Amino acid sequence: MKNTEAVRAFLALGQPSRLNVFRLIVQKGEAGICPTDIRELLGVPAATLSFHLKELLQADLISVERQSRHLIYRPRADVVQSLMNFLLFNCCGGKSCTPDPLPNASSASFTS
Repeated sequence: MKNTEAVRAFLALGQPSRLNVFRLIVQKGEAGICPTDIRELLGVPAATLSFHLKELLQADLISVERQSRHLIYRPRADVVQSLMNFLLFNCCGGKSCTPDPLPNASSASFTS
């Protein structure tokens, strides 16, 4: 992912209502969600939701498919993964970001 693509994604996600719309779409995954359901779940007015969906589409974070009379919005998992990889590239100086596992309490020895 290029810097310009990452910046476009971050700008799209930088508005609280839009971030909530995106998170809801991500939660629905491949099943997707239609705008009516988004409006009902988040209480976003139709015109506002349309604007937010357009911004997320332009940032390539979501896709839309027409099914009969309905539009179904889905996350672009490949783009989201690329964004995560972009953020974590060379994270922690090339070392694992995962902390060492804690020792099993039953095998730990304590001295008094």
